[in-house]
Amino acid sequence: MSKLFSIGEVLIDFIPEQNGVALKDVVSFERAPGGAPANVAAAVAKFGLESSMITKLGDDAFGDFLIEQLTNAGVETNKISRTKEANTGLAFVSLKENGERDFSFYRKPSADLLLSKEEIDEKWFSEGDILHFCSVDLVESPMKEAHRTAVQFMKKKGGLVSFDPNVRLPLWESPTDCRNAIHEFLPHAHIVKVSDEELEFITGIHDVDKAIDSLFVGDVQVIVYTKGAAGADLYVRDAKWESAGYKIEVQDTTGAGDAFIGGFLFKLLEAEATLDNLLIVLQEHHEDILKFANASGALTASGKGAISALPNKTQVLELMGRG
Repeated sequence: MSKLFSIGEVLIDFIPEQNGVALKDVVSFERAPGGAPANVAAAVAKFGLESSMITKLGDDAFGDFLIEQLTNAGVETNKISRTKEANTGLAFVSLKENGERDFSFYRKPSADLLLSKEEIDEKWFSEGDILHFCSVDLVESPMKEAHRTAVQFMKKKGGLVSFDPNVRLPLWESPTDCRNAIHEFLPHAHIVKVSDEELEFITGIHDVDKAIDSLFVGDVQVIVYTKGAAGADLYVRDAKWESAGYKIEVQDTTGAGDAFIGGFLFKLLEAEATLDNLLIVLQEHHEDILKFANASGALTASGKGAISALPNKTQVLELMGRG
């Protein structure tokens, strides 16, 4: 069976023990493993398929904790290197009453940004595999070049490339730098996930359909447009499919989008999707794929934390059966 590879940040999310409080007023936090690419890798593993994380962690206790948590989730960690040159990244999160988040990141730099292109091995990848990445680690750093190399190797081997911009403006010198990095890497992906909160920022276009259409550049074949509780729409160049979300009691939206795309990519791996048959797989199975992805995101939002709140496949199928 093919494998998912995620490249990018793995960090500690410090989740407040009080909701509806500004970050400056939070008294105590609970640590949780996080980082969007890691969340996606963990989702695929918890659903029952192979996944592997490509990153670098500090040679510190937080790095030890993350390796342990990823291993417990079933993620392959032998492509995670360690360094004494920087610490493992940290993110402090404030939860509003509706479960939405405010972030404060500690990484100047964090260890993940030191992963170099020389540490990426072409032999890791095979046809049928999927490489997933986000924009957080596309700041100017060795890690940006590692991303570029991993994408080149995966495409050379005939695998699929998935990109979730996952905009986090506090991590950038300016919004323009973030937008430019996204547009630099966008044409090299086959699958792009974008949220309703990010679309206009990325494209500069207010009209949703026109904004989506502008994302079909380079190698992009598929756009997944997520709308939170309202579900998601799936676009290919000549078709669009809509799906409804699931009604749940939101506890924490951290990782919900990652669980969604994790569920989406899991279903593609399960269907043995390749670049040659990707559009056929989506045409035939889009309803099931979107339902599974929506249920994955909803269940994660009903828990607290990211990796710790991820459901298993049985739980997702149960929610789908009730929908």
